[in-house]
Amino acid sequence: MRTRLLPLLIVLMAGVLLALGFPLAASLAASEQQRVVVDRLDDAARFAALAQFVNESSPGTDERRATLGGELASYHDVYGIRAGIFYRDNRSMAAAPEDWVVPYAGRAGALQRGPARAPQPRPAPGLALAGRRAAHHRLPVVRDGDVVAVVVTDSPTGQLRSRILRGWLLIFAGEAAAMLLAVGAAFRLTGWVLRPVRVLDAVTHDIATGRMNSRVAATGGPPELRRLARSFNEMADNVEDALEQQRAFVADASHQLRNPLAALLLRIELLALELPEGNEEIASVRTEGKRLAQVLDDLLDLALAEHAAAEPRLTDVGALTAERVASWRPVAEDKGVTLTGECGAVTAWADPVALSSALDAVIDNALKFTPAGESVAVAVDPGRSTVSVVVADHGPGLTEEELGRVGDRFWRSGRHQNVKGSGLGLHRARPAHGGGGTVTFAPNEPHGLRVTVTVPRYAPER
Repeated sequence: MRTRLLPLLIVLMAGVLLALGFPLAASLAASEQQRVVVDRLDDAARFAALAQFVNESSPGTDERRATLGGELASYHDVYGIRAGIFYRDNRSMAAAPEDWVVPYAGRAGALQRGPARAPQPRPAPGLALAGRRAAHHRLPVVRDGDVVAVVVTDSPTGQLRSRILRGWLLIFAGEAAAMLLAVGAAFRLTGWVLRPVRVLDAVTHDIATGRMNSRVAATGGPPELRRLARSFNEMADNVEDALEQQRAFVADASHQLRNPLAALLLRIELLALELPEGNEEIASVRTEGKRLAQVLDDLLDLALAEHAAAEPRLTDVGALTAERVASWRPVAEDKGVTLTGECGAVTAWADPVALSSALDAVIDNALKFTPAGESVAVAVDPGRSTVSVVVADHGPGLTEEELGRVGDRFWRSGRHQNVKGSGLGLHRARPAHGGGGTVTFAPNEPHGLRVTVTVPRYAPER
């Protein structure tokens, strides 16, 4: 869910920042250009005011023209802006540099305007100035209500472009910093929003692995998730109650049936004393009675194992596996099966009781289906984060379809009905799940079954 929510928040925040950044960049460019236009027109207005006193028909004209030329030259030297004042007949009143001549088209518009239509300071639209290498500004020189000359300035736009680019870089840097902050805030926000979901997922995993007493604290998060947490806790309570009732029923039924069955088997033995030895009917009844007693014992063991809460702790899996192999070796020798074990010292996080029960069930099943003369190998395989105990036999094995059902309660393969059993053997390996472990089944080449009991090597992070 986070991979869906996080990109959405990032895209929305990026859209907001871009929507704010582009107008700000355009406003900055327009402001800089307006400042240039206003400055040039102010300078042109000052030169126009000086040019009004340069009248060729008046005494002292040369001195005033020299003063005007000096002002233009100083202006050019200081700011690097070319400026000039030109008569209507294309003659130069004064210019800096002195040989600078502006084509008539560059000043015709101002010469044709009357004083009422003189240009007013206004910003150039968009990036009109920044897009050119130089910006021309014109202002008419009005004397006695008539336009007698025009002031023309030719200012380079390099500094203007530099200022605009610096401003844009600052805006871009601010946008980037804001975007990084927005991404960090999005991570924190999604983490806060999804924290109840992660807790719910962890508790669901706990219940799926056998820790039925795990519950969700329905005190944080949005109201919808709090309602979901309460509903989940109610569901977990109902499931736990149903499982507890089932376990109690199995345990009580198996326990209550043991005494009548024991009495029945005793009467069968007494009856067998009155009949000739080798009576097939009595032998068949005795075999079925013992088989029923074994089923009841398995049911009682399974109910007790499932009822016990898992208590995982640091366990020496190698030593525990070697102990179980040694316990089952006499049974293997009695059947003519070779039982080997490679059990190096390695620790893992597991419930030793549940793991022992699972190994007993798996080894018992392997010895049951392995014919005499074959072997059963038990090996401890330490990994980086898990420890696996592999039990590989050389029995008839199972098909792909049967592998999907192996471990189900009371299920037995139709090809192995001649082997005595109740169908609860491998199902008794399920308690290993309570310690965070898993049990998997696979074919063992060239024939047989490979059962792998895996437990975590370290305690899970809560």
